[in-house]
Amino acid sequence: MKENFFQVRDLTKVYRMGEVEVHALRGVNMELYAGELVVLLGPSGSGKSTLLNIMGGLDTATAGIVAYRGKELTQATEKELTEYRRFHVGFVFQFYNLISSLTARENVAVVTEIAANPMSPEKALDLVGLTDRLNHFPAQLSGGEQQRVAIARAISKNPTVLLCDEPTGALDSKTGILVLQALERINRELGTATAIITHNVDIAGMADRVIHLSNGKIAEVSKNKVKKSASELQW
Repeated sequence: MKENFFQVRDLTKVYRMGEVEVHALRGVNMELYAGELVVLLGPSGSGKSTLLNIMGGLDTATAGIVAYRGKELTQATEKELTEYRRFHVGFVFQFYNLISSLTARENVAVVTEIAANPMSPEKALDLVGLTDRLNHFPAQLSGGEQQRVAIARAISKNPTVLLCDEPTGALDSKTGILVLQALERINRELGTATAIITHNVDIAGMADRVIHLSNGKIAEVSKNKVKKSASELQW
């Protein structure tokens, strides 16, 4: 049995805007296992990003439990959450958030300098296929290359979990597939448990499991009997 990295139980998130309550999550239950690649699939407003942000320690729950390797994040102090984010989780967002005045190597080194057990920036960039772009600045890179630098930055700390929020959302399909190939390689070669948020149903084909969200609830969980490689995806 693979180790159960995440246990989410009866997770609820309510945002209050004056007298109005917005229920982003309504009693979500799920798991994420070591080495697994999961796609969280659903339309905008279904609660995907809220769920990912709480799992990543970027947001707090209104009720329920999120446990990482048996430790309840929902009971953690801010200091404990900071250490959790720094040492255990890599984040990839739709927008790359690179520092324009730094090269690809230097953007990755920003993280490796504060990580407990980092890989070298060169190795991280090699894993995403950017060995020949080490000394290029973001303005000299395509959108897909910038996203792959962002992925290299996220994995350079050797995280056990990689959380990706619409990583191909700002890219065309051809470039998006290159980004997904990078995520696929990291999951396969490093064994990093990976969760990818998307509204694109075609991306679900590369997942071990697909968790469908709707209106803040899990509507369905399905397992791919035959996974597609990222290179086989089309949209």
